This record gives sequence, structure tokens and C-alpha cells, in this order.
Amino acid sequence: MEEDKLSPEEVLHALDLARLSATEEEIEKYRKELKQMINEIDKIKDLHDFDEDLLIAPWSSEVKTHHDGEITIENGDILQNVPNKKGNFIAVDVEVLKDE
Repeated sequence: MEEDKLSPEEVLHALDLARLSATEEEIEKYRKELKQMINEIDKIKDLHDFDEDLLIAPWSSEVKTHHDGEITIENGDILQNVPNKKGNFIAVDVEVLKDE
């Protein structure tokens, strides 16, 4: 069952890179959770003929009222005031901060 977990050293390395610390219990929890995340990322890497149309937009293009009363808004309404967009997606700038 160890193949479904990262080694404690791998978790400690990730924590060190993030400049975080964790208890032994948290490290054990992260061993499984981080491995699950890596497995999901690997699935994306394995996609052949990737196309942006395969991406999942965070909303539907139709207006729907759900059984709990929640309403799904049309794309046009959401994107109306967005300054930078690409198809159904809101484009955001990435900023990396360095420690001084």
C-alpha cells in the first residue's frame, strides 16, 4: 500500500520548499493527500491531443434553477465586466513574489 503514499522524506521536502512545518500526524496525512494530488495531475499530463475545449468552465452556458434554489447564470452575464477573458475563462495575471 506504500505506492499510494509519498515517502515521509518527500513530504518533508515539499514542506521545506514551502517553508512550512508539520507534526508527525500531519506528515502522515499529507503522504496520502499529496500522492492523490500528484496522481490527478499525472492524469492531465497523459491527455493526448489536448484542446482548450476539454477544460471545464466554472459555470454552465445555460440558466438553470436547481432543486436547492441555486441559479446558474449565463456566461454573458458573468463575463460582461471581465476585462481579460479567453472563451469561457477569466484570464488572470500570475505574480511570483520573492523574499527580500
